[in-house]
Amino acid sequence: MEELERARNDRSDAARRRHAEQGKLPVEQRLELLLDPGSPFLEIAPLAALGQYDGRVHKAGMVCGIGRVAGREVVICANDARIKGGTIYPLGVKKILRCQQISIENRLPMVWLVDSGGAFLPLQSELFPDANHGGRVFYNQAQASRLGIPQITCVMGLCTAGAAYIPAMSDHVIHVRGTGAIFLGGPPLVRAATGEEVTTQQLGGAEVHCFESGVSDYLAENDEQALERARRLVELLGPAEKHFPPRRPVSEPAYDPEELYGIIPASPSEPYDVREVIARIADGSEFDEFKPHFGQSLVTGRAYVHGMQVGILANNGVLFPESALKGTQFIQLCDRDGIPLLFLQNIAGFIIGSEYERAGVTKHGHKMVAAVSCATVPKFTVMIGQSFGAGNYAMCGRAYGPRFLWCWPNARIGVM
Repeated sequence: MEELERARNDRSDAARRRHAEQGKLPVEQRLELLLDPGSPFLEIAPLAALGQYDGRVHKAGMVCGIGRVAGREVVICANDARIKGGTIYPLGVKKILRCQQISIENRLPMVWLVDSGGAFLPLQSELFPDANHGGRVFYNQAQASRLGIPQITCVMGLCTAGAAYIPAMSDHVIHVRGTGAIFLGGPPLVRAATGEEVTTQQLGGAEVHCFESGVSDYLAENDEQALERARRLVELLGPAEKHFPPRRPVSEPAYDPEELYGIIPASPSEPYDVREVIARIADGSEFDEFKPHFGQSLVTGRAYVHGMQVGILANNGVLFPESALKGTQFIQLCDRDGIPLLFLQNIAGFIIGSEYERAGVTKHGHKMVAAVSCATVPKFTVMIGQSFGAGNYAMCGRAYGPRFLWCWPNARIGVM
């Protein structure tokens, strides 16, 4: 909690003063005005860049997450110009790419709040040339456009060099007069290359791009007006396409979720029944268990979580051949029925020994890994304990495409 608080508030007085003197709102206030009042905001990677660079590039220089705007879930990427002028660090690129992945996989509109001096040039070798570096951002924008996923950009500060393509490739661009500026090369570079003397606003300000170039679609006088326009644009978007099973009214678990803190033992080797965890996250603590008497080291079944039906796979020990067989069947059933999968991962791996090799543990384990790999429904993974070896694969580790993956503080990940 201390690290989260520091990442949220640790900004220099000079940076705060400079930001305010330019008439710009801090990123937290921008988000507050953009999001529906009182609605939740799921921040992505709030501790990114912790202890890296000079220890002050909090959140990798940007706030990213999923929130509700005009009643619609959207993905938001917002630069924090109080950190190194909003320049993009390598981990900032990773955050952007992750948000674009979430947007594309879940067909969620993307809202950009751009206020950035472009790439952090001393680290350009780590964020420019490779397949999953900065250039991938614009590739993803083109793919999102092909898929019909709306993209809205508020130009609220500098939008320099390659980042100028973010608004250029968006569906709607809102440009703040006096502070927003879009250009491939800034005034110093233009002067060095051509000898032309030009100011930031003359080169790429709102008047240029709203009245002459046509890059920007809407003129805003300040941040507040820009965010109001962004909300209106989201409100006017067409209906979202969702093909999930019918929801039912949300009910609280019969067992208090706060009790989770006392259920998980301090020692990873100390056993506990994972059904105690399920009882504290499922609506009404109701769980329709699948094959409860077979392959008992893997608990499988259906439940409702916040009104949404999910198929749960949860570890109660290492995976045996029969538990892998059961997991494979359950994954395939949920995939057939369009039921999202929730993995509660606490796995030391697969059972070993001559008896289990003869029982085909490798073959049955491979079938479960293949089922996880091929499932087309949304997958979500929570690491509630250990995550070792091939058990990580069978229980939908990061390499197997979970839409989201969370780690509890006690989570431990390794080859063995």
